[in-house]
Amino acid sequence: MISPARSHEAADRPLSALLDAVPPAGWTRPSPCEGWTAADVVEHMIGTQRDFLTTHGVDLGEAPDVAADPAAAWREHATRVAEAVSDEAVAARAFDGFFGPTTVGAAFEQFYVWDMVVHRWDVARAVGADAGLTDEELDRIEAGADVFGPALHMDGICRPALDVPEDADRTRRILARLGRRA
Repeated sequence: MISPARSHEAADRPLSALLDAVPPAGWTRPSPCEGWTAADVVEHMIGTQRDFLTTHGVDLGEAPDVAADPAAAWREHATRVAEAVSDEAVAARAFDGFFGPTTVGAAFEQFYVWDMVVHRWDVARAVGADAGLTDEELDRIEAGADVFGPALHMDGICRPALDVPEDADRTRRILARLGRRA
């Protein structure tokens, strides 16, 4: 099994590169997440990760200022998260999660890293960039959707799946499963 720290690092590299390339005017562009701009997507990722980790005893310090510079806020946050999930004691903390007994590391890797990959696509789409999803990342998205089952389409997770033509490529099929139109 890959460690949560390695999974976070692998998801963060292309996400940070994308965020660093967003032009200033791009942050206010609408994302595929209804009602959210590209900057709102970054704020969501930071906020949900902070909520999860601080609930489980991780001190991430003061929240970075997304409004001032979303990319810089993400880099600051990602550095703190990388340090936290690299701590084996943090990763091994057990708790009862939505799907039953788990650990902070397993839950972080299963949902929050998955969320980073999916939302990288959302930001890329908002700013007209290529998210560059790899086959391995598509595998991760698909496996995450499988694990979530019907919970995938609960309020606040993903919109209902969209229909796509039978000849749609893999990326389009997987994103449609998440309620996203590629």
